[in-house]
Amino acid sequence: MTKSPLIVFDLDGTLVDTAPDLVGALNFVLQREGLPLVPVASARTMIGAGARKLIERGLEIEGRAMSVADIDRLTVDFIAYYRDHIADASLPFDGLHASLDKLEEQGFRFAVCTNKLEGLSKLLLAKLEMTGRFAAICGADTFGVSKPDPTILRQTVAQAGGDMSRAIMVGDSGPDVGVARRAGIPVIGVTFGYTETPIAELKPDVVIGHMRELPGAVQSLLTAM
Repeated sequence: MTKSPLIVFDLDGTLVDTAPDLVGALNFVLQREGLPLVPVASARTMIGAGARKLIERGLEIEGRAMSVADIDRLTVDFIAYYRDHIADASLPFDGLHASLDKLEEQGFRFAVCTNKLEGLSKLLLAKLEMTGRFAAICGADTFGVSKPDPTILRQTVAQAGGDMSRAIMVGDSGPDVGVARRAGIPVIGVTFGYTETPIAELKPDVVIGHMRELPGAVQSLLTAM
């Protein structure tokens, strides 16, 4: 029996606009250290590699160097604060639910593969009442590897009961394109996410500028598979 096609999504900057709450947590720890706050608009491209990297990038902006132990401490505090404020202002991107409804009607199933911690990912999606959409929600600590290591994508597809030959990745940045390429599946890039390098320059198979374009993009790739 042929398995249903599976669409695997990145989370931050792809499914959900999480920048306001992530930057809020960053500014909480920066302000406590006596450092200037980082504007949300300029910090959007710093998101996507996990909490620790976000803090390191925030410190780099101010030319501030800290010990590994201090960054460890800030990371713990960041995660604690973020957990309590994870969905204060974060929202699904416009058009997401309508597109998922349409794709579900067409027989597609969904999973999440993110470099966010699994527990935080599940908490966020629960707060947004989206958990039931996904057959698997896997993070950087689920399998002990992060994107672009293809193991995280392959294991996410397996956990969702999917087949790599009928899977498509959707993401907003280099790790998403990289993990799809290394795992040998097609990838759709979104232009509204968090990346320093414009997504088109990373050469995904298809680029979309709004979630309303997702069903058409998926169908075009499925036809070519």
